[in-house]
Amino acid sequence: MAEVTAATTVDAAPPPSTKRERTGWYMYDWANSAFQTTVITVFLGPFLTTVTELAAGCALGADECSGRVHPFGIGIAAGSFYPYLISLSVLLQVFVLPVVGAIADRTPRKKWLLAGFAFLGSLATILFAFVTGERYLLGGLLFLIANISFGAAFVVNNSFLPQLAAPDDRDRVSSRGWALGYLGGGLLLLLNLVAVMLLSEDGNDQRTLDLARWSIVSAGIWWAAFTVLPLLWLRDRPVVAAEPVGPRGNVLTDGFRQLGGTLRHLKAYPLTLFFLLAFLVFNDGIQTVITLASQYGTEELKLEQNTLIITILIVQFLAFGGALALGRLAERIGAWKTVLLSLVLWTAVIIAAFWLPAREPVPFMILGACIGIVLGGSQALSRSLFSQMIPEGKEGEYYGFYEISDKGTSWLGPLAFGLVFQLTDSYRVGIVSLVFFFVVGFFLLLAVPVRRAIIAAGNTPPRVL
Repeated sequence: MAEVTAATTVDAAPPPSTKRERTGWYMYDWANSAFQTTVITVFLGPFLTTVTELAAGCALGADECSGRVHPFGIGIAAGSFYPYLISLSVLLQVFVLPVVGAIADRTPRKKWLLAGFAFLGSLATILFAFVTGERYLLGGLLFLIANISFGAAFVVNNSFLPQLAAPDDRDRVSSRGWALGYLGGGLLLLLNLVAVMLLSEDGNDQRTLDLARWSIVSAGIWWAAFTVLPLLWLRDRPVVAAEPVGPRGNVLTDGFRQLGGTLRHLKAYPLTLFFLLAFLVFNDGIQTVITLASQYGTEELKLEQNTLIITILIVQFLAFGGALALGRLAERIGAWKTVLLSLVLWTAVIIAAFWLPAREPVPFMILGACIGIVLGGSQALSRSLFSQMIPEGKEGEYYGFYEISDKGTSWLGPLAFGLVFQLTDSYRVGIVSLVFFFVVGFFLLLAVPVRRAIIAAGNTPPRVL
């Protein structure tokens, strides 16, 4: 049978997006950010570690636990279960996300693929209501399902961006989505923290554990409820193949076939891959700062837990304004220059962190405010800038690789931090070592000929880069 292209089945260009459709896309950022903030950032680690310690025979509320659990006959320290689980989920995403992206490119019902992963992830999060007593394995399984589904749905959602916004509008659209994500995630986190403070009882560790569990469940409910809006307002569009394809099979086999073709032809877009390399480096620095800020605050600066919680909320809500502000700046000077500027600001933040005084909450909160301002914009504009370098019809696949760069390499920064701390016994030297990721990422991104990369991918460059 002769080869055909999916593009030949499309009689006209897909209709332009409407304000309602773009609002629906923004609302998925609002919906899924609750999982990232309430579950991943705050509650899940302590909650699941406590449940695992109970399974290891440790008393609830014990200061230390040297017990071990034996999942599938493998003996591990109770305190190591959650970090190992994070590593496993990242490893699985490395294999799953590109395939999901390839399937998204091959299906004309992309928003229902988004719905499937979003509802699967939110359901797994809601089912944490049954993670009681010593059911650490149930909690681990539910987290794996939820976190992989979270990443997969994010890939599908990102792949809508080139369809919703023209090149000159993409930075603004991406920034608005990211900003609403921080606002929504921060709002639910605030509600949960208020509930914990009002309902917890001194000395009642079981009540604290129960409040953490229901906070996790609330994130699943939030995620599912607000996902309904994108499903109502987004529109599916015809499939546009980036290259000839053979006889059509089902979406799954076509997705694997397309992924194989992309892996074989990646060398055709070396500049896009070079951007991914730059993103890999500087984003690893960003993720490491987010991950280790609390540890730095408690271990080196000797700050109270309340200070850390308030700082997390400051970061969340200021990231809303920061994403919008840097999005507007990108309209004036271009996304590429704005991201480069954000990396300079990140470097300044890390150097300032080195000089923070111990036991002084206000300077730490001010630094958190600076992180919030630069955080949302650097992430939103990286997403929109990358969208310009993706060949048409390959959006899902390339965002699958993008998410791997986002999540699959997030161990490099913590590894560097850990090695430096081990050699110097200083958290301050460890945190300042992260400057490497921002400086190297800056020069790698500076070396990307962005306009040429966009043209090489077959796209029209925006007016301002």
